[in-house]
Amino acid sequence: MRVDLFDFDLPPENIALRPASPRDSARLLLVPGEGDFADLSVRDLPSLLRAGDVLVFNDTRVIPAQLEGMRGNARIGATLHKRLGLRQWQAFLRNAKRVRDGERIDFGAGVTAIAGPRDDDGGVTLSFEGEEPVEVLLERAGRMPLPPYIASKRPTDERDRADYQTMFAREDGAVAAPTAALHFTPELMSALAERGIATETLTLHVGAGTFLPVKADDTDDHRMHAEWGRIEAATADRLNAARAAGGRLIAVGTTSLRLLESAAGEDGIIRAFADETRIFITPGYRFRAIDGLMTNFHLPKSTLFMLVSALMGTERMRAAYDHAIGSGYRFYSYGDSSLLLPG
Repeated sequence: MRVDLFDFDLPPENIALRPASPRDSARLLLVPGEGDFADLSVRDLPSLLRAGDVLVFNDTRVIPAQLEGMRGNARIGATLHKRLGLRQWQAFLRNAKRVRDGERIDFGAGVTAIAGPRDDDGGVTLSFEGEEPVEVLLERAGRMPLPPYIASKRPTDERDRADYQTMFAREDGAVAAPTAALHFTPELMSALAERGIATETLTLHVGAGTFLPVKADDTDDHRMHAEWGRIEAATADRLNAARAAGGRLIAVGTTSLRLLESAAGEDGIIRAFADETRIFITPGYRFRAIDGLMTNFHLPKSTLFMLVSALMGTERMRAAYDHAIGSGYRFYSYGDSSLLLPG
């Protein structure tokens, strides 16, 4: 399938540089399988769902995974994207040609790492020196890894340490936030519970590959980066029971959706999962585990726009995005949201 089928023009003024405040005041575009779109607020979500439905959140926590350092006189940027061991992380390097296998990079604040060989994904293994946990080193020397479309327009600041973290964040390991869940507040969660809408959590550590553009001309030639995820057996049992009782499983974010689909068999039953996934969802995919998706608005020609097009149909999503752009919705990580209900 040609990648340019998923291209569209987005005015720069539609890109959000800060989240809505309060978080649940963001706009919400309802996209049903048929009929008109509806311009709503995230606070309207409880009225759009039914008792017995389940919202599935990703509880990964974003680590300050961007580092700036020096290798001799060369300035090197590093974005960690996958843990390999207690002190080893895969990383994408800026100015990588200036770093050879075995050379030391000094990231300041007493944080140094030895570069290893290139991997198949184009990254480098960094082995951090010393005895302190890597998470402690990152808190000292790292910055929050804001997406390039934000970081290129303003510097990362202390406010982002809170803004770029969901209220569900618990498991350290992500280098990008599961941004659909940024819209939730304790007040919204209480309103959902009062309506009989259940919630569950899983863990998918979002990697830096989510920022990378699709460089291939055809989707068949694109290789997804691996991300590690886990669904507990008890969580899977509750999700299957809810669906068997007539409830809908609504993934909050494409990360939750991708892990649920990775864990589901052809029979639609979700099973316990603790592994890497490279699932790549494009039009023609048969969804097995989910009945809807709450998600922000995605980049042109991105794997995530391909995913929502698979769920709702490419023409339907192009029409929804045309409506969102024309109506002034805010796009991307800090932007507004949409609720996609294909059934």
